[in-house]
Amino acid sequence: MSSTVIDNAPYSAFHRRLALACSGGPLLDGYILSIVGVALIGMTPELGLSTADVSLIGASALVGMFVGGAVFGVLTDRIGREVMYTLDLLVMVVCSIASFWATDVWAIVALRFVLGMAVAADYPIATSLLAEWLPIKERGRLLGKQIVAWYAGSVLAYVVGYLFLQLGGSGSWRWMQASSAVLCVFFLVIRRGSPESPLWLAQHGRGEEAVAVVRKHLGRDVTVEELGGGAQALDGERLDTGSLRVLFSPAYRRRTLFCGLFFLCQVAPLFAMLTFGPAILGSFGLPGGTVMDTLGTGLISLVFLIGCYPALRAIDSHGRRPTIIWSFALMIVPLVFLGVWPTAPALLALLALCAYAFLCGGPNVLDWTYPNELFPTSVRATAVGLATSVSRIGAAVGTFLLPVALTGLGIGPTMLLAAALTAIGLLVSVRWAEETKGMGLEQAAALTIPPQGNRVVTDGSSTARLSQS
Repeated sequence: MSSTVIDNAPYSAFHRRLALACSGGPLLDGYILSIVGVALIGMTPELGLSTADVSLIGASALVGMFVGGAVFGVLTDRIGREVMYTLDLLVMVVCSIASFWATDVWAIVALRFVLGMAVAADYPIATSLLAEWLPIKERGRLLGKQIVAWYAGSVLAYVVGYLFLQLGGSGSWRWMQASSAVLCVFFLVIRRGSPESPLWLAQHGRGEEAVAVVRKHLGRDVTVEELGGGAQALDGERLDTGSLRVLFSPAYRRRTLFCGLFFLCQVAPLFAMLTFGPAILGSFGLPGGTVMDTLGTGLISLVFLIGCYPALRAIDSHGRRPTIIWSFALMIVPLVFLGVWPTAPALLALLALCAYAFLCGGPNVLDWTYPNELFPTSVRATAVGLATSVSRIGAAVGTFLLPVALTGLGIGPTMLLAAALTAIGLLVSVRWAEETKGMGLEQAAALTIPPQGNRVVTDGSSTARLSQS
């Protein structure tokens, strides 16, 4: 079980600093994945890149994230959150600086692949650490705000890219690639002194350390038993730490599929739109040029960010399940509109894309909230890492195929394909989304049987809880 001392702790400066420190991974992800879209403006003519080269560069970091999420989620559950907390940022610093001297497409692809691995490693590390320290009342909001940091990083990348283009011209693409090192160093400083998760310590036989860090950072006394000391069990058998086998066991398979599939269906069209935003806007007749390629796409990222705020309120007021279902349902509308009216006036097309961006807030804020809440401490980081990996399969495929689809199919069918994928996300959410609002962390992770009607029954108990708010 999780400690009521942590679940009911007052929100403090410690929590605020930890949330800021943990936001470094998402912010760097948004920055690194977005700055390349601007850098390609100068990189393409200088290196003589083909369409396939551009697609490969756009997808390479996402493929790296697929590998990094799966591998480092497992490691984080096995060796701890704190150990990995700074190593991944150091790798990002090295790769960002090395990108300045890249001279060919394969060097850029290799460096962005490693950057993707490091960024994906940070998701299970930082979000599981944050989830295991947060009180109930703040958990949904602060885990959801991690995606706000992603969009803040994306907006920042387009603004920085625009300034580089204005001051240094298209040849400044090398400085754009290296600029993420500055952000990495900032978060390395912020993360100094961050503690290990007390829940992880308690489960790995380090109970005295767990009690000590709770006393130091929350000013409360707690017992090892309250922190869930000892191995977690399922039907009397020990749960293996950091085990992918556990995630695909009959007990957890449904939750594993849900977290991966809804994440995939959300980010596949989203990443493609952000990476190739100028090309999409150009297909609807909007003028191109430096301003549209940078600040115009940055504006769409800003709308994605703004849409997260009403969703953050909704997940705590109305609940996780209704928020994700209604958001997916409404996201389909502007995509279908663009698909059936590909010749829509440029202003209407822009408004439809902004509406889609705003409505994405629901799934966005639950990307890391759901996998952190639906799985126990022994496999929590593994679950976050796997969900991230699965989502990046869709993101990489979408990013690689979008320019091909725009050329071969046209903007209308491309938007309809995005609507179809979003509809799959809706069906997955209707079928499998659970309600975790107001629950302690380990209570939310307690195993449930599939929904019957509008109720979910907890295993081993006759007590049922509503799956809707």
